[in-house]
Amino acid sequence: MAKKSKKQQSGGTPATVALTAAGVTYTVHAYDHDPSHPSYGEEAAEAMGVSPDRVFKTLVADVDGTLTVAVVPVAGQLDLKALAGAVGGKRSAMADPALAERTTGYVRGGISPLGQRKKLPTVLDASAAAHATICVSAGRRGLEVELAPEDLQKLTEAVLAPIGR
Repeated sequence: MAKKSKKQQSGGTPATVALTAAGVTYTVHAYDHDPSHPSYGEEAAEAMGVSPDRVFKTLVADVDGTLTVAVVPVAGQLDLKALAGAVGGKRSAMADPALAERTTGYVRGGISPLGQRKKLPTVLDASAAAHATICVSAGRRGLEVELAPEDLQKLTEAVLAPIGR
C-alpha cells in the first residue's frame, strides 16, 4: 500500500484533481486490486488496514427517475427507502450499472463521489460524521482517498442522512 500526499501525487483522477482544486487536505491510498475479491469495499478496507466502518462505498441509485449518489460504509448496505426519503423521493432502486458508469465517468468498483462527469444529488450516510476522516474511492479500483467527512459533504453538496443499515 502506497500513501501519497496531494503534493507527491502526479496526474491523478478527476476525484483527486477536484480535491486539489478545492484546496482540500487528503491522502491517497493505493493498493493492488484483486479482481477475484468478492467486495471492492471490503478489499479496500483490508488492504489499507482501515476499519470497514471508515471506508465508504459509492453507489448510484434511481430515485423517482433521478440518478442519485449514496455514500455508505462498506460494512453495511444501502437502505433504498431511507435514500429516497433523504432526497424527498418516494421510490428508489439501484441504477443500471452501465448508466451509472456513463453518467459518472467512472467504472463500477471505482466510482468516486468526487469529480463525476455529471453532478448528481448526493447523500452521505450520517455515520460518517462520527469519524475524523473517511475513505472513498479516488476514481479507480485500487485507489482510495482519505478526507474529512465535512470536506466530502461540502464538495459534493451532500445531504447527511441515515441511509445505511
